[in-house]
Amino acid sequence: MRNTLLDAGGVRLSVRESGPADAPAVVLVHGWAQSGEVWSPPSSLRGYAVDLRGHGASEVAGGGYRESAVWAADLKAVLDHVGRPAVVVGWSYGGLVIADYLRFHGTAGLSGLVLVGAITELGRGRPGGLTGRLADAVLPEAYSDDPAVAVPALTGFCRDQAPGLGGDVVQRMLGTALRVPPWVRRDMFRRDVDSAGVLKAVDKPTLVVHGTADEVVDPAAGEYAAALIPGADLRRYDGIGHAPFLERPECFAADLGRFVAEVSR
Repeated sequence: MRNTLLDAGGVRLSVRESGPADAPAVVLVHGWAQSGEVWSPPSSLRGYAVDLRGHGASEVAGGGYRESAVWAADLKAVLDHVGRPAVVVGWSYGGLVIADYLRFHGTAGLSGLVLVGAITELGRGRPGGLTGRLADAVLPEAYSDDPAVAVPALTGFCRDQAPGLGGDVVQRMLGTALRVPPWVRRDMFRRDVDSAGVLKAVDKPTLVVHGTADEVVDPAAGEYAAALIPGADLRRYDGIGHAPFLERPECFAADLGRFVAEVSR
């Protein structure tokens, strides 16, 4: 595995590259307050796990976190680096970043889409951004500048979003979340985004994966995206929470591998 630094409009983005150089390409977009470290792509694929701006090893830009055009440009920089059509996988907030890309660039550079416990919209009453009990209870405090408020909230969020994860995994996720500045955590949710039109226009194979016990992003948000994207395949993971790729890694890797093989024929 090697890390590559890309320039996206003057902001340095870190991308973890893994797998055979000639294998089908998969771009992995993590969720809010996490990083590309959360992914473990199958060794048979060429993985490009980006750290979003303000996250992980990427630069903390001075702004742009509320702008669809900025997120679209960041993802385009990664796809340009890949240099060939890729399946793009978006987890949680990563689904919104993909929707931002679609808004400005359509499906150029994409061979397929995978949405995992993802939102595709944001704002009051937006069905593609429906959140669950855990997000509603934790997120306001997780934006706080006060460590006495934010740390317990982020601890609960990392621990409870995917029940059954080992304590070491939860602590790594907590450490990653705490590296994201509080104002970045806030700004990312101060947006109002309607994605119905861009979802209806998707003309690439799409897989939607959602845990039925997800308490961060309501499963209805996944159903909404799957209903709008023509021909989308919806896979429900029974009893699984917000991170199917961590809770059922073998099952998720198999589903992802099959999907990539199908779109790469």
